[in-house]
Amino acid sequence: MRFNRGYAALTCALLATEILIALFVRDAIVRPYVGDALAVALVYAGLRAITRLGVLPATLLALLTAVVIEFGQYFRLLDHIGLSDNRWARIILGSGFDTQDFVAYAAGALTILVAERYRRASRAAAGTRTVRSPSDSSSTI
Repeated sequence: MRFNRGYAALTCALLATEILIALFVRDAIVRPYVGDALAVALVYAGLRAITRLGVLPATLLALLTAVVIEFGQYFRLLDHIGLSDNRWARIILGSGFDTQDFVAYAAGALTILVAERYRRASRAAAGTRTVRSPSDSSSTI
């Protein structure tokens, strides 16, 4: 277990963004698609904040989490556990299955991989020396 302040701050910023989208945005693009892509990034950042998972394993686990939650919506999990009337449960876990959400989740995962690759390239260009380790190849010394 470890704690990474940068990813923790990113997690908090993404969570705040997701809550604002859920509460105030009522449109056909940002709420359903950008929000779903950001949800994958939120889980990813949270994982990177508290674990030693590398970029790819954390991305795949975040994507898997989103897919599992989506299937929970398909099977009406909130109804089965008695939380269908709970506003916060509906905001956090969603309430409607949509196959197009899988595209948004994949886009979120791809964006993570591209952003992390860019971050590493920027660090290398700045002359920051990186150490490759089994858990995270972006550790700096």
